Amino acid sequence: MSKPKHERGLEETEAQAITKNIRVSPRKLNLVAGLIRGRTAQDAVATLTFSKRRIAQTVKKTLESAIANAENNHSLDVDRLVVLKAEVGRAVVMKRFHARGRGRSSQIEKWFSHLKIVVAEQTVPAPAAQQEAA
Repeated sequence: MSKPKHERGLEETEAQAITKNIRVSPRKLNLVAGLIRGRTAQDAVATLTFSKRRIAQTVKKTLESAIANAENNHSLDVDRLVVLKAEVGRAVVMKRFHARGRGRSSQIEKWFSHLKIVVAEQTVPAPAAQQEAA
């Protein structure tokens, strides 16, 4: 006996990629994720390529994985993809200590994050349909 098949949580025109346990705080990752929300896929890749933030390269790899999933697994048109969601979640927090003066210590928290990027195929009417409507 096996478990029943898990139903797909996305629409037919959507694809996703998830990266877990990224060694950056969720606040910093959310700043980079905010740069690509709602943009076209090509524009988002170009934005991340020239971003000065260190974590932008990891976000770019996740975005490119979502684009590849859309193309290969779901047969979506790459030229019409839009970044629908870029969700940032909190993962584990490593706790370390730092020696302080007079024999005391203080705590250092090293945050980790999760990233989920969902791309969707934009439904734009064809140019021929626009001419017929006019």
